[in-house]
Amino acid sequence: MRGISAGKRIGILGGTFNPVHIGHLFIAEQAREAFNLDQVIFIPTGYPPHKQTTGVTAKQRLHMLELAVHDNPFFQVSDLEVVRKGTTYTIDTLTELKSAYPHDTLFFIIGGDTLLELETWRSFERVAGMCSFIVYGRSGISRRDLEREAKRLLDLYHASVYFMEGPCLEISSSIIRERLAKNKTIRYLVPDSVVKYIMEHKLYKGV
Repeated sequence: MRGISAGKRIGILGGTFNPVHIGHLFIAEQAREAFNLDQVIFIPTGYPPHKQTTGVTAKQRLHMLELAVHDNPFFQVSDLEVVRKGTTYTIDTLTELKSAYPHDTLFFIIGGDTLLELETWRSFERVAGMCSFIVYGRSGISRRDLEREAKRLLDLYHASVYFMEGPCLEISSSIIRERLAKNKTIRYLVPDSVVKYIMEHKLYKGV
C-alpha cells in the first residue's frame, strides 16, 4: 500500500488503556507491519463520551502507556486528549493531528465493534475525510457483516476501510482490572514495567 502519500504513514490507536496490555501492543505492531506504517501513535482518552474510566487518573494511564512503548522506536504516546479540557471527540483529535502532520497519511486503528459504531461519531463525515481505517477482527462479529458495513460507509461517506488479517489476542482491560481486584496475577498479560508500576502504586484494588 506504499505510495498513497508522499509523506509518512502514521497509525493512530486510541482508547482508554485502563490499563494498557499486550493485546494493544500486538495490534499496533501487527498493523505497523501489515500496512507499512512509519509510526504508531497511542492516544489515551481524557474524558471519552462512550466510556467511563475508573481506578486511575488520566495521567497514570498516560504514564503506563509510556512505560509500555518506551523500547519500541516506532511507537509514540500523545497526551493530546489527556490535556484537552472537556469531553474527548475524535474529530478534535484528528484536526490537531492533521495540523501537526499536514503531508502525512493517517490510519485510525479500530476493532470490528467500533467499525459498526463509526457513524455515531461526532462529525463522522469530516472524520472520514481526514483518515483511513484499519480494522482488526473481534470475536462474535462476522467478517461478512464488517465488509457490508465498510461498503456502506464507503458509499455514503467515501470512507476508506482496510481489514487487517492475522490473530487477535482476546485480552481486555476489564479482565486485567478484575484479576487485580481479586489479587490474581497479570504477569504476561501486561508489560513487566506496567505491572511494576501498578503494584507500586496499588492501582485497581477493589475495582
